[in-house]
Amino acid sequence: MTDLSVNVAGVGFHNPLIAASGTFGFGREYAEFYPLSVFGGISTKGTTLHPRPGNPPPRVTETPGGMLNAVGLQNPGVDAFIQQELPWLSRQGTRIVANVAGSAVEDYCQTVEKLNPTCVNMVELNISCPNVKEGGAQFGTSAQSVYDITRAVRDVCKKPLMVKLSPNVTDISEMAVAAEHGGADAVSLINTLTGLRVDIRTRRPILHNNTGGLSGPAVLPVALRMVWQVHQKVKIPIVGLGGISTWQDAVEMLFCGASALQLGTVLFTDPYAPVKIAQGLSEYMEKNGVAHVADLTGGIRPW
Repeated sequence: MTDLSVNVAGVGFHNPLIAASGTFGFGREYAEFYPLSVFGGISTKGTTLHPRPGNPPPRVTETPGGMLNAVGLQNPGVDAFIQQELPWLSRQGTRIVANVAGSAVEDYCQTVEKLNPTCVNMVELNISCPNVKEGGAQFGTSAQSVYDITRAVRDVCKKPLMVKLSPNVTDISEMAVAAEHGGADAVSLINTLTGLRVDIRTRRPILHNNTGGLSGPAVLPVALRMVWQVHQKVKIPIVGLGGISTWQDAVEMLFCGASALQLGTVLFTDPYAPVKIAQGLSEYMEKNGVAHVADLTGGIRPW
C-alpha cells in the first residue's frame, strides 16, 4: 500500500492534490462529478473583504497550450463566503484553504481576521494584486513588499499562512525568502504569467483587460524551474502549481521540491484529472518501491 498523505505547515492532507484557487469556484459544480474528497484540499476562489463583480467580458480565451484569464477576482466577499459557502464546504471531507486577496494591506488583514474563528484550515495569500496605496504595483513584485504584506497578515492570522508567489519577477527565490522571513508557514508557486492575445480582425486585445494571466501546460517548465530554485533557498514547505495535467507532471513537480500540488487549468479540459493523477501517482510509487509520497519531494538529481 502506498501512502499519499502529506503534511504542509502542520495541516494534514489525505493526498497531495489541492484544487487551485480561481479554477474550482467553491466546488459545488465539481461535486456533480465526484465527491470532493478526491482532493486532499480545495483552495477557494480568491476572496476579498467586499464583493467584487470582476472585469467586464471577454475575460477568458484559449491559447496554444493553455488559457489567458482576466476574471478580476469576481467573488461574493468574505462575509458571504463564511455564511453561504463554508458550511457546505466543511462537509465535503477535504481541507479548506481560503485564498485571500486585496488592494491594500488593511483589506488583507481584515479579511483574515474574519476567517480566524472559522473552520478554514489554512490561509493562502494572493499577492499578485495591485497595491492601490502604493501606485498600483503588485504586492508580490518586490522582496520588501512581499515581506511587508506577509508580516502584516502574520501578525493577525491565527491559521497556518501560505503565500502564493507571482512568477512575474526577476528572481522568485528572493520573494520566497522574503515571505519566509515575514512569517509564512509555506509558499505556493507559481501564479499565472502575464500574457496577451490580439484579435487580428479588430486589432484589439482579445481580453477586455488587454492582458491576462497565462496558465496551463505551456507554463509547466517555468513552474518546475521556479519551484526547484525556491526549494534550494527556503526551509518552509512548497506547494507547486502551474501546468500540471498528468501524474507524470505531478511527479516532476514533487521531485523539484513541492510537498503538495495544486491543479487548475486542467480541470476545465478534464474534470476527472485529480482522480487519474492520484491513481497514477500511487501506481508509480508502488512500481518504484516508494512507500510515502513525501519521499518524492526534492528527489531531483541535477547534473
